[in-house]
Amino acid sequence: MTHQGFTLWLTGMSGAGKSTLAERITDRLRAAGAKVELLDGDVVRTHLSKGLGFSKEDRDINIRRIGFVCELLTRNGVIAVVAAISPYRAVREEVRERIGRFVEVYMHCPVEVLAERDVKGLYKKALAGEISQFTGVTDPYEPPVRPEVAVDSGVDSVESGEERVWQFLKREGLIRE
Repeated sequence: MTHQGFTLWLTGMSGAGKSTLAERITDRLRAAGAKVELLDGDVVRTHLSKGLGFSKEDRDINIRRIGFVCELLTRNGVIAVVAAISPYRAVREEVRERIGRFVEVYMHCPVEVLAERDVKGLYKKALAGEISQFTGVTDPYEPPVRPEVAVDSGVDSVESGEERVWQFLKREGLIRE
């Protein structure tokens, strides 16, 4: 496979399927011989952003840090795949501008479906007011205005979402099989 460096950024609320789809795309890219790194929001918070909380300022710092790493990877010919809630549109746009070759994938899913899927019960607790600063319930989530790819994980299968992303990357010339 031939490719140039770019960032594939999956955004959406907790439980929308970002990590699952990001892992599938990453595996597919690796199997095709691409240089690719996956930056999962939960893993990044453990290592790169340890100590940050969930205030708007801390969330913005976290996304800027992920964006900085993606900028370095992209500039050096690596595909950076990101799975992070990244709730604020302005910071996502700031990161997009810095990186340049940036593909935004919006993982949409209704809160009711997310709450049904939630094995940890976090949505139920947030909806009951037991968790503050929970994105999409007690904290805002600003969906992208014009994402390059949109996947409704409440309806679309993981396979169809993966194929939609893959076909977009091929159509735009970001990957060539």
